[in-house]
Amino acid sequence: MKVLGFEGVVIRFVFALVLVFATYNPSAYSYFHWAEGSFPQFTPALAICGLFLIISWGIYLRATFRSLGVIGLLLAAAFFASFVWLFYDLGWLQADNAGAMMWVVLVIVSLLLAIGMSWSHIRRRLTGQVDIDDVDDN
Repeated sequence: MKVLGFEGVVIRFVFALVLVFATYNPSAYSYFHWAEGSFPQFTPALAICGLFLIISWGIYLRATFRSLGVIGLLLAAAFFASFVWLFYDLGWLQADNAGAMMWVVLVIVSLLLAIGMSWSHIRRRLTGQVDIDDVDDN
C-alpha cells in the first residue's frame, strides 16, 4: 500500500483549489462567468468544460462524503468556520468586505475537499485502521 505524504495532501489541495476557482471565483475568470457571459448560446467548448467540471466535482465530493461522512464534514466545516471567526475577532478579516469573505469561503471549500480526498490515508497512518475499499497493491 502506498503511503500518503505531505506532498500528496498538498497536491490534492492544489487540485481542489483549481477545481473550486475554475468553477467560480470573484475575479470573474471562471466557468460560471464564462457561461453567464455567453448565455443563451451554448458552445461545444462550454459543454466540454462544464462536463469536465461536473465529473471532477463528482470525484471530489464522492470521496469527501465517503471518507468524512456528513458529521465529519460538518465538524471540519465548523473547525474552519471557527478560524474565520477568530480572524474576524482579531480584525484580520472584515465581514463587510464581501470579496475577501468569498475568497476565504472558496479556500475553505478547497480545504474541505482536499481533506476529504486525503482523510482515509491520514486515518490509516494515525490509527493503523484500513478501510474496506483499501486494496493491497502487490
